[in-house]
Amino acid sequence: MPMDRAQEVLAAELARLGALGTRKGEETEFRAVLPAAGDRGPRFLVRGAGDREFLRMNSNSYLGLSLAPEVIRAEEEASRDYGVGPGAVRFISGTYSPHVELERRLARFHGREAGMIFSSAYATTLAVLGSLITAETAVVSDELNHNCIINAVRMARPREKHVYRHLDFAALGEKLELAAGACRRAIVVTDGIFSMRGDHADLAALHATVARYDPLFPENVLVMVDDSHGVGAFGATGRGTEEHAAAPPSDVLVATLGKAIGVNGGYVVGSRTLVDYLRETAALYIYSNPITVGEAAAALAALEILDSARGRELLAHLSAMTRRFESGLVALGYETIPGAHPVVPLMVRDTARTSALVRHLRAHGVLATGLNYPVVPRGDEEIRFQISADHTPADIDFALGVLASFPERGADRG
Repeated sequence: MPMDRAQEVLAAELARLGALGTRKGEETEFRAVLPAAGDRGPRFLVRGAGDREFLRMNSNSYLGLSLAPEVIRAEEEASRDYGVGPGAVRFISGTYSPHVELERRLARFHGREAGMIFSSAYATTLAVLGSLITAETAVVSDELNHNCIINAVRMARPREKHVYRHLDFAALGEKLELAAGACRRAIVVTDGIFSMRGDHADLAALHATVARYDPLFPENVLVMVDDSHGVGAFGATGRGTEEHAAAPPSDVLVATLGKAIGVNGGYVVGSRTLVDYLRETAALYIYSNPITVGEAAAALAALEILDSARGRELLAHLSAMTRRFESGLVALGYETIPGAHPVVPLMVRDTARTSALVRHLRAHGVLATGLNYPVVPRGDEEIRFQISADHTPADIDFALGVLASFPERGADRG
């Protein structure tokens, strides 16, 4: 059946996005990865750019574990032993020992009773909120929460939905008070690390606020944290925002294997009852294949590195490189949002100039991502730099040198 009329509408929308400067365009295609050598970290070759080598500063692989030989070897060995695909969903064709061991290891790492893996952290958030939100639930959400949380709440259709000002826990309390009496259950959901800005939720203060309102709800106020950018990149031992904030355990903790752990997949940890309930009700677990056995084995190997002296060394180096880059930005006169997390935003606050600076960086061998409206609010346009333990002092200084040569640099001073 022809779809010519529909395609005209789609093409017009693409043209509109292009005119606004918000179209993402073609994705960068990597054709090779060059290992670290001398005083520099890994470099990347890009399709269409010849032999130019690029420093990547837009990767979520905060510890560089996706290139760790032990992690690669673990995936290769498990794939030889079990094959490259799981075959079907787990309740139909069974599960594999590396999947079960990974869930146990994740629960132990976070000090929880049980864990459960999904195909991605996005799928985890959709599944968990979809299962926990009832017709008598109020959801209270930080205004800068990730798209996965926003879409999960929209699809789950709670009785009430409230959004509080970013990190404003007095406003959070006001929203909970509004929902009390009308709803039996409330779920307060927040990112641990807000990935566009690199700032974090003060989870200790959030828990203290929730504790005051919990008695008003017959089925409690549950706290759910998506710490996908925190786990493995934040806290002295990489246990994320809970550790950094010295906060009590959240009722529901969601995170990813695809960022600092360096592999693929998402997971949730919590009480045994919670996880057992999710296995029976979470559609994106029940009806979707898990990650491959090789990926599970690779994630186990990465966790062993993270939860060791070597992992603490990687975290300390990551922190040092983050401080070096952030202080360098300030010295050059750029505006940033100070923080300890390796997401370091360069606030440009203009779509056209953000795009110009991204092009300048790329032309000089640095890959970084510009974020424009509607990904961020108007006036918050930025370049999100992401530091990795793979980066060396020479890498950081190289990137700062490219930023120093930007002709319009003076206009970006904050």
